[in-house]
Amino acid sequence: MSLKIGKTTLENGIILAPMAGITDRVFRLLCAEQGAEYVVSEMISAKALCYKDVKTASYAKILDTDPPTALQIFGSEPDVMAEAAFMLERGSYKACSSTKAPEAIDINMGCPMKKIVANGEGSALMKKPELVYDIVRAVSSAVSVPVTVKIRAGWDKSTMNAVEVALAAQEGGAALVTVHGRTREQLYKPPVNYELISDVKRALSIPVVANGGIFSAEDAVEVMRNTGCDGIMIGQAAQGNPFIFSQIKAAFEGRYLDTPSDKQILDMARKHLKMLCLEKGEHTGVLEARKHTAWYVKGMRGSAQLRMMVNSATTLKGLMSLIDEFEASFAADTSGR
Repeated sequence: MSLKIGKTTLENGIILAPMAGITDRVFRLLCAEQGAEYVVSEMISAKALCYKDVKTASYAKILDTDPPTALQIFGSEPDVMAEAAFMLERGSYKACSSTKAPEAIDINMGCPMKKIVANGEGSALMKKPELVYDIVRAVSSAVSVPVTVKIRAGWDKSTMNAVEVALAAQEGGAALVTVHGRTREQLYKPPVNYELISDVKRALSIPVVANGGIFSAEDAVEVMRNTGCDGIMIGQAAQGNPFIFSQIKAAFEGRYLDTPSDKQILDMARKHLKMLCLEKGEHTGVLEARKHTAWYVKGMRGSAQLRMMVNSATTLKGLMSLIDEFEASFAADTSGR
């Protein structure tokens, strides 16, 4: 089993999903270290990029040593999307120190957030298959790298049109389609419609990746078996748990990998924090590390109190001390039993 995207061959088809405010370069690196074969950036506003917004451009940073990385753009105007894609492929924008071109340009047609769909972007595009075609065609014509598309099952339960939208994307020149098996109306609530994902796979001649509701290695194996897809994309399950990629990789290879110990998880949290501060500076790094730290310790004894304390941390030293003290406290509890 393998999946080819552009020049890259994924032996197991294991992909990190794009997540706004989460899949920055640091998180992508950590997930790749654990077995993600291909990673996708945070959403990048095509319009903001074209307006030379400094912060937006910074989302697109890719270095030579980075894993195969796609840059995801969102918008609803074909010409603006095409211009942004061209800029990202060529690196012809300021405020970004990229030394490597993206592996692909991914188009967001699945984001369900109100502020996105209110502008006719993200999953609102599911209501306009003809516009899907126009956008994909324009972007495909503007770049030499593959263009991929991420969609949902549909807008709501009365318009489950993923097959129609996926076919429009394929006709427009898409090299791969990822299907999140929920409608926009569902947001992230169950159930995930894997049967519809299977329908998309059968209808298309290009690779199809399954997304949604995959929270364990066992889930990944079952989804691949039941949908017949070429790969799987992991999003929420990776929050505070980059280890899920190594577990899925092992399962796909017929091996079993133990879940990480609390110590391994906290060591990963420390590593993540240090990398964020190095990449973005201490102030921004600590602020962004707060949510990640809360995810890492979720479910551990005494984690509720730590999560509250983490939200007031303002320095690298302070946050590291909180993690160290937390580890010492539950280690003492364990030794006292």
